Amino acid sequence: MYVRTGQGRRIAYDREGSGGRPLVLVGGLGQMRATDAATRTLCGELAARGFDVVHHDRPGRGDSTGDPPFTLAGEVEALRALVDELGGRAALYGSSSGGAIALGAATRIPGVDHLVLWETPLGTDGSADARAWHAGIVERTRSAGPEAVLRFAMDGMPPEWLDGMLAGPDRERYLRLAPTTAADAEALAWAADALRDGTVAREVTAPTTVLTGTSAWPLFVEAADALVDVLPHAERGDVPGAAHGWEPADLARVLAEVLL
Repeated sequence: MYVRTGQGRRIAYDREGSGGRPLVLVGGLGQMRATDAATRTLCGELAARGFDVVHHDRPGRGDSTGDPPFTLAGEVEALRALVDELGGRAALYGSSSGGAIALGAATRIPGVDHLVLWETPLGTDGSADARAWHAGIVERTRSAGPEAVLRFAMDGMPPEWLDGMLAGPDRERYLRLAPTTAADAEALAWAADALRDGTVAREVTAPTTVLTGTSAWPLFVEAADALVDVLPHAERGDVPGAAHGWEPADLARVLAEVLL
């Protein structure tokens, strides 16, 4: 299925469980429908539990259209169009850096009625690192090839993640995705500043559940605790999992407990 944003981008999405609790899944740095089997399975699990769930390709990824620059504002416009398709109100689940995008959307889309954030790698001491990361992605998008952009964007992550992406059959899909990571970096920079200056406390009024895996890396736990400390209607939760991953049935169970 497709919907158009106010900027004219065509956003591709899958929808399961029509008539249930509206929920939009917001992917992280390297996620898209064609390659994200775990989230596809999650959609089926959620639909069976009473959700009307949307899983979309973010702008410039997969079957969605878009050209640089890729920005937080563009991501929010895509989510606005999807929330409208669901009747004007929906919960957002943000995975990793998608959690920062979901936070930004919650300050700009009145119909966002609940947030669930999974292991958002949010800096708790300001946005300097994220802004440098964003500038590096933008500069390499202008001056280097997409592989250089992707290698820079994923520097510091387990190297086998990128090696698998570039060695597999979806290499070209991932290379096309490379410049869209600028939106992830911008969202994380915005969210770090918003956490520090009180913007999230003032403007994110929707109930929020902040999740980490039971064996989460320390940076995710620190960020999750910081979010719960400042958000006015936030609570912590855990999902069985490690290495930034989860089993679809486990996450679906927790989302159902939180949102239904």
